[in-house]
Amino acid sequence: MLSASALLVLAGTLAPCPVDDVAPVLSVDDDLRQAYESGLTFPDFLRQADARKELWDRNYGTAEIPADVVERARAVGGQWYVLAIAIAGCSDSVNTIPHVAKLVELVPTLEMRIIDSSAGRAYMEARPTPDGRAATPTLILLNDRFDEVGCWIERPTALQEWALNEGAALPGPEFMAEKMSWYRRDGGQSTVSEVVGILEAAAAGNHICGT
Repeated sequence: MLSASALLVLAGTLAPCPVDDVAPVLSVDDDLRQAYESGLTFPDFLRQADARKELWDRNYGTAEIPADVVERARAVGGQWYVLAIAIAGCSDSVNTIPHVAKLVELVPTLEMRIIDSSAGRAYMEARPTPDGRAATPTLILLNDRFDEVGCWIERPTALQEWALNEGAALPGPEFMAEKMSWYRRDGGQSTVSEVVGILEAAAAGNHICGT
């Protein structure tokens, strides 16, 4: 059980993910290919991360993708692109994007680029969370023509359901402590499994958008 002082520290350092108030650089009418090509590769994003640097490095360095998840992704074939909207200071981004980046490295038919929440605001607003928020991270899956074929929003399904139900009754510091503990236990496995599920659905002609 975390002490009250520890929870206050967590509240200050692990705040919910903000969405920048800067006017969007890209709108929902812009070509998704343009958005993708304007983004950073994960190594460039990691080098430029100006918040939670230690956690970004640790989560990426320790990320292990289950062999069956890698095999599922490789079996899809084709060519796919992940447009990720993320910011370095976001506690959900730092616990999901490094694992997706490691998955992408292991699957030759996958690539990923990252744009920030000011450039991607309109894309997030068009794909809100179940409670109506624009949130980071938002992942948009694109096919080889850069058409959207699926998306994944903010958190793994189990964590999102908890956050919107039992978690919603907790004070902010306790909510954040429980959320971060869930991410540590899960080790990114729910995130990558869900992303691959969206990829498999897209390959079968089905569009899944959400957690």
